[in-house]
Amino acid sequence: MVQEHEPSGHLGTAADGSADRAHQTDAAEPTATRRTAGDTESSRASRGWWDRNADEYQEEHGGFLGDDRFIWGPEGLDEAEAGLLGPADRLKGLDVLEVGAGAAQCARWLAAQGARPVALDLSYQQLRHARRIDAEDRARGGTAGREPVVLVQADATALPFRAGSFDLACSAYGAVPFVADPVRLMREVHRVLRPGARWIFSVTHPIRWAFPDEPGPEGLSVAASYFDRTPYVEQDEQGRAVYVEHHRTLGDRVRDVVAAGFRLIDLVEPEWPDWNHQEWGGWSPLRGGLIPGTAVFVCERDRAAR
Repeated sequence: MVQEHEPSGHLGTAADGSADRAHQTDAAEPTATRRTAGDTESSRASRGWWDRNADEYQEEHGGFLGDDRFIWGPEGLDEAEAGLLGPADRLKGLDVLEVGAGAAQCARWLAAQGARPVALDLSYQQLRHARRIDAEDRARGGTAGREPVVLVQADATALPFRAGSFDLACSAYGAVPFVADPVRLMREVHRVLRPGARWIFSVTHPIRWAFPDEPGPEGLSVAASYFDRTPYVEQDEQGRAVYVEHHRTLGDRVRDVVAAGFRLIDLVEPEWPDWNHQEWGGWSPLRGGLIPGTAVFVCERDRAAR
């Protein structure tokens, strides 16, 4: 995508326990808390939340994301300019997996470069939007004969692909922050990549967890411990999680990458550009000019078998 999937403290929720869920469809507002949440609970909550909120998410953010752009985060870092996947002219013919693809905007951009992308997401409703965009594009005659992007609904911690199926994997705010065991996800990505392949993913910058998720001056004062890894959870009246996001420090993320068999070759912290005047949850020009909002990890799979 860039389905900047709403991350914690972070595309819509707050590290201090307050929640921005104007589009929550449940009758009763969920209660925000910090508590443990395991693999199954986290996965169930993510699927339910994205299925309920996909329509409004795409309506609100689809214009910024575009139908076939590759945007790494709310700052608007565009892969066409950043080149984190490698030179665009070398993407042709590559088998690419997008993890947490949402409506497959990023995968569609990859297809336009001649790659063979597969867009994977846990949410059926997000993938329905991918089909909608493809259908609208065909109706406008904009596909230039290309086939629609291949879509797969599956959990990123159990990828339904053979080992060594892909030349490249990427994720723009998808899946990684929402799983209880990120190393398990990374190892699955490692398994399906060919030796020497790149794995590039973006997440909310870990420092943001220490600040309230507010775009104005109130979001510039530390309100929580950066070192508190307790997940952010929104739960219903029965105590069932309806939204879960997991915090990892910057060091944790690096260790996760290495533990899964990858080598970190770059860590990009996009600066807020002068042209971007929009607010997205807690992201804003004010905060973006002072503290990082996104971290992009550029990794390479080891060349030895694991």
